[in-house]
Amino acid sequence: METLGFLFHGFEEALIPLNIALALIGCFVGTIVGALPGLGPVNGVAILIPLAFSLQLPAGSALILLSCVYYGCMYGGRISSIMLNIPGDEPAMMTCLDGYPMAKNGKAPEALAISGIASFVGAIASTIGLMLFAPLLVRFAIHFGPAEYFALYLLAFATIGGVTGSNPAKTLLGAAIGLALGCVGIDPQSGTARFTFGNIHLYDGFQAIIAIVGLFAISEVLILLETHLSERTGAVAVDRAFARWKDIKGTIPAMFRGSLVGFVSGILPGAGASLGSFLAYTVERRFSDQSNTFGTGDPKGVAAPEAGNNAAAGGALVPMLALGVPGSGTTAVLLALLISLNITPGPLLFQDQPQIVWGLIASLFMANVFLLLLNLPLVGVFTRMLSIPLWALMPFVVMISFVGVYSLSHSTFDLVVMVGFGLLGFVLRKLDIAVVPVVLGLLLGGEMEANMRRALAISAGDPWVFVSSGISIALYAATILFLGLAVFFAFRKRRQAAATIEDPERAMAD
Repeated sequence: METLGFLFHGFEEALIPLNIALALIGCFVGTIVGALPGLGPVNGVAILIPLAFSLQLPAGSALILLSCVYYGCMYGGRISSIMLNIPGDEPAMMTCLDGYPMAKNGKAPEALAISGIASFVGAIASTIGLMLFAPLLVRFAIHFGPAEYFALYLLAFATIGGVTGSNPAKTLLGAAIGLALGCVGIDPQSGTARFTFGNIHLYDGFQAIIAIVGLFAISEVLILLETHLSERTGAVAVDRAFARWKDIKGTIPAMFRGSLVGFVSGILPGAGASLGSFLAYTVERRFSDQSNTFGTGDPKGVAAPEAGNNAAAGGALVPMLALGVPGSGTTAVLLALLISLNITPGPLLFQDQPQIVWGLIASLFMANVFLLLLNLPLVGVFTRMLSIPLWALMPFVVMISFVGVYSLSHSTFDLVVMVGFGLLGFVLRKLDIAVVPVVLGLLLGGEMEANMRRALAISAGDPWVFVSSGISIALYAATILFLGLAVFFAFRKRRQAAATIEDPERAMAD
């Protein structure tokens, strides 16, 4: 009953006309960004953060806008996967396996409708899970001290840097780069300038928002200009969006199974929607693929991964809001937004500013209804967006980035910093070094250092304080487990690649 009371007050916040309008705009823009191949939710949210600042929105309203963009991107990613066999983002990759064959077989409307409904089911399930599990996690987090938070941040680096990256060494290197960048500025304890090289502009360190816009938006522009400047091919024409009831009815169990698997995957720090989509598809294939129809246009192969990636997106908000640890790359960007607004995610957020948390949860319920209404009748409009040439799209991305960042501080130095981070992101991506761990290091490095110093101060310099509690030991064990899994999967992937080169037929059989 207490949770329902909080949710009721959240709807009072969410039903403010400004927040309703922002949620609707975020859903529409997010669907478009998600449908355009190559951008994805991380870039979509990063590009629009400067716009939220330039509009001088209240903290809760800005979070609602960008969270709805996040959810909209997860819905929109399925469109190009089904129509072009090009995933709009990483989590939508699994939808290509059966969605595109359905489209080729003349069942594009059915695939789009089933995927839209599955996205709705997964997102609603994850929002309910967020409403129920985040307060429970907050109560557990009360027992965290400085040593436990240090271990938790270490786990975040191990998971988001190791599990989601194809090369654990490179992704951990990215996290180390982020930690180094986070050290720039005035030391909070000694007051000594660190790595500023006498530049007064660097005394406050790098602003996370400026770094994120550069690392994602500007580097994305450079990558696209280098490799994808040609216009996109046309998509299959869609004259209707609704499937027959018998097609939808058969996929309902797959939607619920995918939602459960995806939400659990999303809660794990660093796992993200990609793992949720992959696991949902794998579980559903083993559970219901009795006739070997998966991969040839089975509707269940569309419903399960779509429900899984949308459920994982909502699940990733749980550790971000309750612990201040992002569950995915997009929630890392949202975490930067909150920090820039002087809001500290974690257990005290639910106590000190409940209107922000519950207003967001209530808005997500509304956003899912908006997205379902947008993605079924207007799916033909969104498919036409796939033909927008990149030479027409990229100038808008650059314009929003520069105007938005300049509006933050009216400093040309910040524009130079943004371009510098854009070049850094371009180089890192060319070297196949993940950018998300860099952002994570920049965001969490200061708090990680502060908790380490605080723990050592409490214990009078005794390092055993970091392993003095069961919670810390469990977190370190989980860190070792995730790193071990990352190394194992990377080794297995290289081994399969080598086997494919030596004996392609045997590798395909394996």
